[in-house]
Amino acid sequence: MPTQPTIARIWRGRTRADVADSYEGVPPLEKTALGVQLFREDLETESWFTTISYWSDLEAMTAFTKGEPTRVHHLDRDAEFLIELPERIQIHRILLDRQGLR
Repeated sequence: MPTQPTIARIWRGRTRADVADSYEGVPPLEKTALGVQLFREDLETESWFTTISYWSDLEAMTAFTKGEPTRVHHLDRDAEFLIELPERIQIHRILLDRQGLR
């Protein structure tokens, strides 16, 4: 039976609108998380990205972050694309899932 996620890790960042297409992607998470969703909101001058990754438990997520659950994993080109480097992520327990993730 596959492991069910109990933790959601949420990251938010924003780019200038003219570089948003080049920024899309979540390579490190796709290899380690149980599931990943990437959302994009385009505004007039900037685009917001929200990445939600799903984890079996806090220990699995902590292994990905190498010991610090709220540590932000910046991609190599984040400093080039992001308007500002996010300093934190959010961690939420999954209480209800009607989409079948849990």
